[in-house]
Amino acid sequence: MNLTDVAVFVEAVSAGSLAAAARKLEIAAMAATRRLAALESELAVRLVHRTTRALALTAEGEAFLPYAQALLEEAANGRAAIRPPETGASGLLRVTSSVPFGRKVVMAMLPAFMHANPLVRVDLLQVDTMVDIVSQGIDLAIRIAPLRDSTLVARKLADSPRRLYVAPAYVAAHGMPRQLNDLTRHECLAISGTSHWAFDCGGRGVRQKIACRFTANSIEALHQACLDGLGVTILADWNAAEDVAAGRLLAVPLIDAQPEGLGIWAVYPSARLLLPKVRLFVEALKTHLDAA
Repeated sequence: MNLTDVAVFVEAVSAGSLAAAARKLEIAAMAATRRLAALESELAVRLVHRTTRALALTAEGEAFLPYAQALLEEAANGRAAIRPPETGASGLLRVTSSVPFGRKVVMAMLPAFMHANPLVRVDLLQVDTMVDIVSQGIDLAIRIAPLRDSTLVARKLADSPRRLYVAPAYVAAHGMPRQLNDLTRHECLAISGTSHWAFDCGGRGVRQKIACRFTANSIEALHQACLDGLGVTILADWNAAEDVAAGRLLAVPLIDAQPEGLGIWAVYPSARLLLPKVRLFVEALKTHLDAA
């Protein structure tokens, strides 16, 4: 089986079209079409339904896709096994993270990583929503949230403690919350659709009802609203550290509760064959987090 044919199929599914797959693989669009046709001819099945603008997997294509991805992973690992160690990792590494984590943490460790691995290209996708990393062809997701059961593989890199934060201007106008129940009398800034915040009260989980005049679908917006004195919000310590050091935000010292902590996780589509570029990036990120 020709691996280039297989790569065209996998990239076409990931990118959504043969034209996009051809651009990524740096081959002519007509060549990509011929490669896919050759693979379908060899397998004696139709793998995708094609139109001029998009494609969709057939049942046979859906069944074959994980095997095709595994074939490419096997080949990449085989090449990595015989490559001289000094050349390091290579290829395109697609990573996704939240907007604030990407801006404040990933970007802080990225220059050193890219300098140490000059053959690696990085495509960083920053979004505050959950991304389907399998369908979008992403190698690695950095997630800071309770992980749901899934077929994905996760490795915990660090804890992500969180606190309530508030601007000095808000405290001057409304006072500082001291106990969990005090939040019912304060303006809370939360993710859209949130009605409760989760707290740890001496090892016991508690859900505190909150009222919000301002909500948003991104942490960045809540962070800015907090800086502007609109209310109290929950932020990760790594996200608020610079503002606390500069006096722009204050940590809220509740005497009876603490916001539920989260973990920083590296999430992969598969752990069976972890490519060197992914492994080295994760190790670099963990080292950066441990030193913070």
